[in-house]
Amino acid sequence: MILLMGRFDSGGNLIIESSDQFPGDHPQAEIDALVAEKVGDDPNGWAHSYLVDSHSRAVNEAYQEVVRDVDDENSTVIDNVWGVLVDD
Repeated sequence: MILLMGRFDSGGNLIIESSDQFPGDHPQAEIDALVAEKVGDDPNGWAHSYLVDSHSRAVNEAYQEVVRDVDDENSTVIDNVWGVLVDD
């Protein structure tokens, strides 16, 4: 499982700021604590876990589910972990 965390900027872009890999049976309470620490109560904060085996697949799924499905052709995913821009 890959946990991505970040935030939305004012242009609707999702900026990935961290990526952590956990085994599928990792205690949910520890994951929740990590999300609370990094995202907190930021109204633009975002976190989601993906049941994939690589960071790049998780980022691609985030793009497909969060950005692309919004129908805002100007929004993208900016991956500050690996320095990649995902817009199609």
